[in-house]
Amino acid sequence: MNQKPSILIFGYGNPGRQDDGLGAAFIDRMEQWVENSAFKNITLDTNYQLNIEDAEQIAAYDLVYFVDASIEPIEQFSFTKVEPSDAKVEFTMHAVSPSFVLDLCQKLFSKTPDTWLLHLKGYHWEFEEKLSEEAKTNLEAALEFFQQHLIKKLNN
Repeated sequence: MNQKPSILIFGYGNPGRQDDGLGAAFIDRMEQWVENSAFKNITLDTNYQLNIEDAEQIAAYDLVYFVDASIEPIEQFSFTKVEPSDAKVEFTMHAVSPSFVLDLCQKLFSKTPDTWLLHLKGYHWEFEEKLSEEAKTNLEAALEFFQQHLIKKLNN
């Protein structure tokens, strides 16, 4: 019998900045789905941004998914593999990237979990605790895609 991988789904962003809250909204929506699923190996977490301390957290998992809003010119969402990178850290919002956290995890804990980034396209970034209608549409599309992805991954 194959053991199921331990999974961390980590959403980040500021819910008080409109669509920047897509990562947290994704985790909120996934909580009920995970609770109602047969998958007991999934941990959900959220924060305003990634921190270097997150390298220790991800070291405990086989599979890590980071979820964040994006201002990049993507369609509704993008889903990409994260490779370790020790790119310079800057002191701005989301200064620590998923690739930097993965690189630290590898260097400090000799672990390299299979890591992915789910970027959801956002449109509005003002000080308001409310997702735009366009972001809500992208959230729904990303949730459908991701839940199907997890079902396939965990049933193999």
